Amino acid sequence: MSIFEAMKLTVFISTFLLVSTVYTQKVIPFVDFNNFFQCFQNGMMVPVELQPVKNIKGGDNLVAYIDFRGNLIVYDGKVKKTLVNIEAEFEVSDNFVVWKVAETLNLWDAGNLKTLTNNVRNYWVKDHIVVFEDMRYNALQVYYAGEIYTLVTSTGTLSPPEFVSDNMVAFKDNGSFNKVFWRGEIYELEVWQSSYNFHAGVDMLAFNDPVNGTFAVFEFGEFKDLEELHVSKYLCGRGFVAYENPNGELMYYSDGERIKISNYAPDEWTVTDDVVFWMENGNAYAYIDNKKYQIANFKPKDFLIKNKVVTFRNIMGGVSALIDGKIITITEQLDTEYEIYGNSVLVKLFNNTYIIYSKGKKYRA
Repeated sequence: MSIFEAMKLTVFISTFLLVSTVYTQKVIPFVDFNNFFQCFQNGMMVPVELQPVKNIKGGDNLVAYIDFRGNLIVYDGKVKKTLVNIEAEFEVSDNFVVWKVAETLNLWDAGNLKTLTNNVRNYWVKDHIVVFEDMRYNALQVYYAGEIYTLVTSTGTLSPPEFVSDNMVAFKDNGSFNKVFWRGEIYELEVWQSSYNFHAGVDMLAFNDPVNGTFAVFEFGEFKDLEELHVSKYLCGRGFVAYENPNGELMYYSDGERIKISNYAPDEWTVTDDVVFWMENGNAYAYIDNKKYQIANFKPKDFLIKNKVVTFRNIMGGVSALIDGKIITITEQLDTEYEIYGNSVLVKLFNNTYIIYSKGKKYRA
């Protein structure tokens, strides 16, 4: 096995573990009609707070909130932990809680606490990395896999990153050379002062190359051209990129293989996590795990995508979802709100009661 093949195998295994962790949601937070804060866990409603809470932010694996005393608390489905005793600015991803007190930036990661910097300016919180500007050193830094890496330091004005995704950062160094941070390593584009329009997901970064005139990707530590000409639109997901080729066809590229998923230029399309979603001739489609689904013969009024789930407003004005390859009608009630946690859907009804669809069953709260 070559070094390149070994790298691809390692990335595949680590990506599988990364994604499978994401899909195993631990908590689904909601405030019931009694104003009690609860979480749905493994088919049960678990009380978290019996006093009013505010500013709740949840990811697949945790929820953080401000309690009635003004404390910032994180709950991971097992333990509640007070992070700070003041009402701090905070952000949540599927795996991190990041909070700021004055100029100090702090992190909670799987129960471990860490101060990232005592002099922060801007910061970006994603599922597997946190990027921040440390003004003490005038440096752009990234937290990844328990370590802090310095991307660039400057004696002048510090430039923000070009693009930040769940596990990648595109940025320019002091000489304006374009670089990419991926899995603890920095790779050079070897192009100076060129303007790129990057888009990145997990383990995939795409761009129109202004020097060579091609459409290119960064994958498994290497740069490669996918099209000999620039393309009009491209978006990356987890390990893939979708794009409109010069003929207007919607393409899907992953791990060396290009697949045409639509012969027509879509009316509109987007990518989130594992899903390509598009409208074609008045029909709504999704492409997930190398399979195409027609999810509606109309344009949904609204929709939400996370992981491998597409939730949308159905023709009756209620909520349906594409989950595990099946279209599920969760409710036909109007005026509902919905969210996705892992592969589960939380629907809030007009009377402040809830429906949770999880693992093929409906639960009411």
